[in-house]
Amino acid sequence: MQTIRVQWVASSASGETLTDSNEGQIYLSENCVKRLLEIAEASEFLRLQVEGGGCSGFQYKFSLDTVVNSDDRIFEQGGARVVVDLDSLSFVKGAMVDFNQELIRSAFQVVNNPQAEQGCSCGSSFSVKL
Repeated sequence: MQTIRVQWVASSASGETLTDSNEGQIYLSENCVKRLLEIAEASEFLRLQVEGGGCSGFQYKFSLDTVVNSDDRIFEQGGARVVVDLDSLSFVKGAMVDFNQELIRSAFQVVNNPQAEQGCSCGSSFSVKL
């Protein structure tokens, strides 16, 4: 799996473009970029959120979205976009978003998350390093 490094670029509510690597970034795998380009409409992007819950304390939530909020950070590579809000970004900074296809399921997933101490076997929930 080839890793593609991206730097976040975000727009504020006033349309101002922001860039700052101190807030953190995420990485997109080739499989993630390829699958997003296949499924997303022109204005759609993949939203990654972290919510409380799951068997390990926190869980990843993926959805297609079209609305960028003022606290969102946009990670873009090759026309594919992944958007993460600032609160969620603190739980996934440094991680990679991948797309995994197996016989029983196909899904986007967060892999190699340096903020996670342990996760469940399905990869959808995790506990945070303290």
